[in-house]
Amino acid sequence: MLSARICDIVGEPSAQQEVQDEREALYRQKVLESFFEYGRLVSIPVQRKKKRIVLEKLLENFERGRVYKEKEVNLIIAEFHDDFCTIRRDMISEHLMERENGVYWRVDGKDES
Repeated sequence: MLSARICDIVGEPSAQQEVQDEREALYRQKVLESFFEYGRLVSIPVQRKKKRIVLEKLLENFERGRVYKEKEVNLIIAEFHDDFCTIRRDMISEHLMERENGVYWRVDGKDES
């Protein structure tokens, strides 16, 4: 009689998950290559999934645990795209950054690759 516990089965990495992770990484890379040119954001994606990938890439320029004034946030984003207001608002709406009393900070969530 085979006695496998469900937690042992679920805890094992599946080949399907590895394939899915690889597909996701390739998709992310394709999106970044499509929307960035020479390190600058060419355009802001309309599709939410693509926009999220772009915003997560931009988020890498903000330190965890650091508080930023709005002007600092604008300057960092402006290095990549002129429409820093839209990108800043999108980062807030996607819960990648938080804002309170004129200061901003990165929300710790998923680790970037």
